[in-house]
Amino acid sequence: MDGVLSYIQFILAPQMLTGLALGVAVVLVALGLTIIFGLLDVINMAHGEFYAVGAYLAVALGLAGINFWVLLLLVPLIMAPIGYALERGLIQRVFNTGEDRHVTTLLLTFGLAMVIEELILIVFGVATMRPATPIPGAIQVFGMFLPNYRLFLIAFGLLVVAGVAIAVYRTRFGSMVRAAAFDRDMAASLGVPVSQVYALTFALGVALAGLAGVLLAPIYSVFPTMGRDFVFIAFTVVIVGGMGSIVGAVVAGLLLTQVQAISSLFISPVWSQPIVFGIMVLVLVLRPQGLFGRLGHA
Repeated sequence: MDGVLSYIQFILAPQMLTGLALGVAVVLVALGLTIIFGLLDVINMAHGEFYAVGAYLAVALGLAGINFWVLLLLVPLIMAPIGYALERGLIQRVFNTGEDRHVTTLLLTFGLAMVIEELILIVFGVATMRPATPIPGAIQVFGMFLPNYRLFLIAFGLLVVAGVAIAVYRTRFGSMVRAAAFDRDMAASLGVPVSQVYALTFALGVALAGLAGVLLAPIYSVFPTMGRDFVFIAFTVVIVGGMGSIVGAVVAGLLLTQVQAISSLFISPVWSQPIVFGIMVLVLVLRPQGLFGRLGHA
């Protein structure tokens, strides 16, 4: 019995906490992806690079002396106009291309991802960076030592997720988002500024990805290809949860990262990601639309 309790206290519980912290950050990125797809019907291949840009901005501005708590607000405020400008300047130009819209926007955002990654390499180089943990130390709960910053990340991330859900389902802007997602032409005929709603929604998604970069920078290393690695799990979350479903992104994000964290205790960590992809394939076979509906169609 003592051995079981020790295993839970010192191995299982910390690993689950790590998975939960990663899950909340993945949810923030996946929320941006799923909102963008649910409204614009655009698969944004550059979303991982926006996450990387947020992390690099946190590192650069932190070295310039800006406090981490300011960065939590400042970085999303910087990322949002970037997302707005990219949507108005690039995506809207190819959005109305008929049946080839999905392929065109996918290729466009994939090219954008490559450009952003190269710009990161030019500006910051290939060196790996990692900012100091803003909340050091740990607290002891039932004999378990839980890192303070990871507890903060979980609590803060869940508050942001709740805020996004309230904005989408309980505000005037959210009503316009859902109306435009359900029927763009009908929403426009009722006076909804669809183009502006599209751009603002894309900006929100980019800001969420940047915020996830700020939150994860003190935990994981910051390097040029980090967005490419991270976006795969985010896309898996969106597909499993249901393309365009906010509830699905939250549930799938927390579930899959727990599967990844716990499975790595019993098998080599290199197999944890294939297991997650296997779950995605299984969901696609049994329920192609994902676990939940999509934004505007729920």
